[in-house]
Amino acid sequence: MKILVAEPIAQAGFDLLAAVPGWTVIQADPKTYQEHLSDCDALLVRSAVKVNAELIKKAPKLRVVGRAGVGVDNVDLQAATNGGILVMNTPGGNAISVAEHTVGLMLAMARSIPNASQSTKAGKWEKRKFIGTELRGKTLGVAGLGSIGREVVLRARNFGMRIIAADPYVSTQQAEDLSVTLVDLNTLFAQSDYITLHVALTPETTKMVNSETIAKMKDGARIVNCARGELIDLDDLLKGLDSGKLGGAALDVFDPEPLPSDHPLLKQENLIATPHIGGSTEEAQEIVGIRIAEQVAEYLQNGVAINAVNMPALSPEQYRALGPYISLAERLGTFASFISDSNPVMVRFTYHGRVAELNTTLVRNAGLSGVLQRSLASKANLINAMQIAGDRGLNITENHLLRSGHSDSIRIEVETSAGKTSVEGAMILDKPRLLNVDGIYCEAPLDGYLLYLKNLDVPGVIGYIGTVMGKNGINIANFSLGREESATQEGGHARATAIISCDAAVPEHVLAQLLENPNIRQARNIEF
Repeated sequence: MKILVAEPIAQAGFDLLAAVPGWTVIQADPKTYQEHLSDCDALLVRSAVKVNAELIKKAPKLRVVGRAGVGVDNVDLQAATNGGILVMNTPGGNAISVAEHTVGLMLAMARSIPNASQSTKAGKWEKRKFIGTELRGKTLGVAGLGSIGREVVLRARNFGMRIIAADPYVSTQQAEDLSVTLVDLNTLFAQSDYITLHVALTPETTKMVNSETIAKMKDGARIVNCARGELIDLDDLLKGLDSGKLGGAALDVFDPEPLPSDHPLLKQENLIATPHIGGSTEEAQEIVGIRIAEQVAEYLQNGVAINAVNMPALSPEQYRALGPYISLAERLGTFASFISDSNPVMVRFTYHGRVAELNTTLVRNAGLSGVLQRSLASKANLINAMQIAGDRGLNITENHLLRSGHSDSIRIEVETSAGKTSVEGAMILDKPRLLNVDGIYCEAPLDGYLLYLKNLDVPGVIGYIGTVMGKNGINIANFSLGREESATQEGGHARATAIISCDAAVPEHVLAQLLENPNIRQARNIEF
């Protein structure tokens, strides 16, 4: 396993990865990392490296991208998902650092600290010029009550500020617990003396501060942005500062970054600008570096995706409950793909018993990845299975039978232009096992090399199978048989199924010999 660290992270995080037996950890930088892409399994980045489709093409083995930080603007999530690559970040790791920087910028604006410092250093003593205002009694509008927004609230409350917030994903009870009044965004703009932005960048939030929203603000309102530069239309902000409509702005982020040195905004006396350092504290860098290393290690070693960005994330506890069913579904899907004829057009999932009570999103994805695997040149997995299914026009349905009187099992039905195949399985003694194929009970392990046979239930077939296998020196490790309860085939014979565990895949010429018996209708190798 090769781990490529393309930008510096905390030494403790690097050491954590390097301590895993069998792992090679490469410390590179944004200028040299590309020479290691061809065989890396994991890539750790901060914000300088752009993980785009071009990079992904150069990393055919890449399984996971770890972003040491919150934003993933430098990662092409669609390209990563299409490539079956998990993307994870570390939300909250730098929340306190960014919150402290936000409050520091508010204080700097209230007391004109940067300008007063520059004036005093120039040999002036302009006490009357730099009369400030208090934060006490002012209204702070917090746009976004995520981890950073909540930390800002906790700190601003100690200054005696009235706090309002806008966040469509926060309940009234959560706001009350923070002693915050929830309002809509227009109300927030209209009532706030200070406005601080802590929202994700989406089409809806892009340039949310613009000429129209600035016009709704109080005269003299001040804006802080430590989130995303794209949230503010800088041309409209400049007009607001020039006109006096806005009393000031403090920006730690810009669009683009860095802002050109001759940009007129940087000449504004009532602007405070810092070079995207909100999360740049020793403590925050230590935390996010360790966290992303732990998360990548947990995913590569145990399959647990913590803080995943492009697939549902599971906690370790959730994974322990769901993990066995994920494995079962993937193997059932693989089994179905081997015995089906033609490519699937519909896949139905039915969950019985305990598994039906769980969030089956990843179970479904695992089953789909198994179904799709044999018909794809690229790899289908938990991350890209639904994307691939959608691109191929597959119809996917799920049915949860909580109180069915049935065992804790999963059934996958695959419909193709040539017909329908169904397989059902369960976890038995912590092992994934097949229970049923096309309505015929036949228990077998979903592991190793299997030979699947479909035949008519007539005398001599089992003996014939044993003879052919023996003549060709093929050892039978396990032989499972099943037949339908009533005959549905010609001559009044029931259909039967045999699943044989072998030490290796059965050669094609042996499959051909088996099919020489007219009562054997299908012979397929299945490999796990």
